[in-house]
Parts: sequence; C-alpha cells; structure tokens
Amino acid sequence: MIGAERGDAHEAAPFAGVLARLQPECVRLIAQYEESRSALLPILHLFQSAEGWVSPAAIAACAQMLDLPVSVVESTASFYTLFFRRPVGKYMLQPCRGLACIINGAEDAMAHFRERLGVGHLETTADGVFSYEEVECLAACDRVPCMQVNLEFVYDLTPEKIDAMLAEMRAGTYVVAPAPQTATPGGDWHVAPEAKKSPGARGVSNPDDPGGIGDRSGWDMLRRLETDPHPIVVRPTKERLIADGAALLSGETGPQ
Repeated sequence: MIGAERGDAHEAAPFAGVLARLQPECVRLIAQYEESRSALLPILHLFQSAEGWVSPAAIAACAQMLDLPVSVVESTASFYTLFFRRPVGKYMLQPCRGLACIINGAEDAMAHFRERLGVGHLETTADGVFSYEEVECLAACDRVPCMQVNLEFVYDLTPEKIDAMLAEMRAGTYVVAPAPQTATPGGDWHVAPEAKKSPGARGVSNPDDPGGIGDRSGWDMLRRLETDPHPIVVRPTKERLIADGAALLSGETGPQ
C-alpha cells in the first residue's frame, strides 16, 4: 500500500482510506505537469486539506507517487510555514502583527486572544479546537486589525468581535468550516530537529553549524562529495528551472 507506515495497523488503516479517496485527484494533478515533481506542492496541500496536517504517511505517499526521495518531500513540507507537520487545531487563528495592524490596535486584539484562549504564539488549546499564531503582514491594511481563520480573512477586529467569533466556533456555527482533524494535536506543532545525521552529513562534526573561524564542517562535506559524488541526471525538458539549472551545471548560458 502506497504511503503505509510501519506503525500500528490502526494508524495505517485510516490513512489508507484517505489515500484511496485522494489518489484520483493526485493522478490528475501529476498529469498537468511535464515533470511530475512539479505536482508536489498541490498534492501536499491536498493531503493537508483531508487530514488537517501533512502526516508522515502522506509524505511517504507523495514520495512514492512522484518517485522522489522521502527527504525531498520532507524538506519541502518543512520549508513552507503553511504546511503543518504535526496535528493542529480545528481552527487556525492567525492575527496579523504587521505595522498597519499594530498601530491600529492589533496588540490589544492579540492580548485578548491570548487571554480568552489561554495559550500563546504557536500553541494549541488543550481541547484541540484552536491553534494560535501571530503572523506577519496579511496585506489587508485597509481594514485593520485583521486576521485569517483557516486562511479566510476576518477584518476590523474588536474584543467583542473576537468573543463572538470564538463562541460561534465552539458552537459549530461559525461561517468558516473547521479543518479536518484526523489526529489529536499536542500543545504546539513544533518539530524537534532530528538527532540522527543523514548519510550526507556523517563524518561531519556539526552539519547544522553556520560555520566560522576554525570550523571545518563545510570543507569536510565538500571533500566527501568530491570522493563520493552523486551524479545529477537531467532529462530533456522544457521547464525553465530545470533547463537553466542544466545549463549552469554544464557551464553554458541558460535561455534568456
């Protein structure tokens, strides 16, 4: 089964149903692109819309469908902040803390949220209903302070509006639908760094160190690559990014 985890059967079985339901749409998305890996982001969004987060099983399924290393899918999911790699609440509340919002009362609105929810930035309430994140400018500066609820805009925040909104969400009557929740969220959705080094970093003192005087991590990794190269295979394609990259690797000038 594509994307099946090696964990308990009760964890794999629900995902098998999700995968069976989404696979036709995944096939359709892949067919839209000359390079199948171009469908990675849309497929990750698709899985998150079905599970509420990007689960390890979803990452494994994406890797198999697109013929990519799991590490490539994982690194892509971890790069973008709108992909959640741990379960989150049914409502992702994201008040804006951009300058226009701040000078028009956003600090008071955020303090009101924290007081009412009993959680802080990047935390989830104990009942699993709300996750809270204070975000940068949402580009709705004409109706500040503003926020997003599950990526839907809400404008002109006041304490009264916030209270009414939270009450409707708890009652299940709010205009924005709750996100699916296939796993119980924890207190936050942080992902701890992996302690185990990847094969490319073995034998390197500290691959996560940015470097400095006396640090040989980068040099050691380059020497390892020189003695154990991994050739880059470029298939014929019209996609600009891949074509330009191939030209740079070969020392030629890419298309203008």
